[in-house]
Amino acid sequence: MLSRRKFISLVPAGIAGSLVFPAVASTAYPARAVRVIVPFSPGGGADIIARLVLQPVSAAMKQPFVVDNRPGASGIIGTDAVAKSAPDGYTLLLGQTGPNAINPGLYARLPYDAGEDFAPIIQTTAYPYVVVVPPTLGVTDLNGLFALARARPGELTFGSAGNGSSTHLAAELLIRGAGIQMLHVPYKGTAPALVDVTAGQLTMMCGDVTSVASLIRGGKLTALAVTGARRSPLFPDIPTVAESVLPGFEASAWHGFFAPAGTPEPIIAQLHSTIQAALQAPELRSRLGGDGIEVVGSTPAQFGVYVKQEIKKWEAVVTAIGIKL
Repeated sequence: MLSRRKFISLVPAGIAGSLVFPAVASTAYPARAVRVIVPFSPGGGADIIARLVLQPVSAAMKQPFVVDNRPGASGIIGTDAVAKSAPDGYTLLLGQTGPNAINPGLYARLPYDAGEDFAPIIQTTAYPYVVVVPPTLGVTDLNGLFALARARPGELTFGSAGNGSSTHLAAELLIRGAGIQMLHVPYKGTAPALVDVTAGQLTMMCGDVTSVASLIRGGKLTALAVTGARRSPLFPDIPTVAESVLPGFEASAWHGFFAPAGTPEPIIAQLHSTIQAALQAPELRSRLGGDGIEVVGSTPAQFGVYVKQEIKKWEAVVTAIGIKL
């Protein structure tokens, strides 16, 4: 997740004034404040990305875009609130991997349909996980880790931020793709799991790049590969999983804006063009890129296809490991 300490100043006043936006269509929208529900607590990664992007959007559309934090139940509470809101453009969602792609396969019952109850607007950002091990393990690449696991089946361990978390499922996708066995040790959050990896109490973890970057640079963790489709600009010398051992492998965390299904297309188009312009601000891209976060800016159609692919991918992983919450 994004560091509160590093990103608390992510919304500089100069961003809004320095952007050039496409002309906004002469419609009544938005005629009043727009509520944007973030289904997580203030100060977290989703919250900060929402506020960073929405400040210039608010300035361009000349109405407040107000963040409404609705944490709880792995993002289900806030996400469901948007699904059940009027499709008029005045309630939006800053969605992400967990509530919109992992939860549909993970929970036996959800109060919303992630594939049908939302109109995709734009994917804003994405960032990979990094496969990390303690330096004392003596392994420097994925082939070395996999060879060790095959020599000691079921003895090696991997940590995660919790059962069914994105860090858990990213590691499961890797392990099953390699055909090896490792024991999952769930923690209550990323930080305590990383403490035990650095101490050598765990063999491996797939940590998001924003959480592990400083530990890698400080020599407290050895990075074996990144899980994204491309190498991370933060660590250009670290190969992807796909180019190392598993062609086609990709696992990333992402954020993006949604509206309730049925929101009129002109409103979706207006929101997309304005948010897309905000994402092109050099200062915004520089601040996010400095922490390994890629600005995406897809079309609504592209985002919709991607979300459905993500739901299918993570549902297959959840089914394979046999967990339901």
